Amino acid sequence: MGSRDEGTAGGMEALIDALLAAELEAFDGSTRAGALTLKDFHARLVKRHRAVTVNFSGGITQTCWTVVRSDGCYSVLYIPRAECFTLCVDSDFGPLDIGVHGPALACFASV
Repeated sequence: MGSRDEGTAGGMEALIDALLAAELEAFDGSTRAGALTLKDFHARLVKRHRAVTVNFSGGITQTCWTVVRSDGCYSVLYIPRAECFTLCVDSDFGPLDIGVHGPALACFASV
């Protein structure tokens, strides 16, 4: 899809929505575990993606986009520079990337 480091909020929201739609269409929700994952994912999916600063190891920060609301410990965000999703742990300093990257549903289901 090409590098999506910066761009308009509307353009980024459309990109994330398209990526999520493709994932959801391909996801196997026919098993009990799959159906429960989809149910929980939809329940925590944000209505509107917003830009947030995410902390990475080495003191690096990047602007990422919200995908799944925090459960009090973890949230899923989109990293435009890497063109993938990430699982972040909540911290006093904002979301902290913990190195779990890939499809949104896979990140979400990993905890």
